[in-house]
Amino acid sequence: MAQVSMTVRMDSQLKLAFDSLCQQFGMSANTAMNIFANAVVTYRKIPFEIKASRREPEMDGWTAFNELRKMAEKNQLPDLSLDEINEEIRLYREGK
Repeated sequence: MAQVSMTVRMDSQLKLAFDSLCQQFGMSANTAMNIFANAVVTYRKIPFEIKASRREPEMDGWTAFNELRKMAEKNQLPDLSLDEINEEIRLYREGK
């Protein structure tokens, strides 16, 4: 059977951890991805459970932005500068 290439994008730290574990299992990351793909095709499902957490889903970024914009307009607040927006994002990420 002909072989084809597939490109997968993932976080660099995840890739390093994945490669390391695959090596410990005695296989390459390529072999592990082939095992995964074969399991999906054979069983016609993802071979592990995928489920949402019990907490309510968070508002997506665009919806949150529009809600904040409406609140700012209602209270006649001035627009934030790009630096202020970036600082808000930084503070949010630190608090997560």
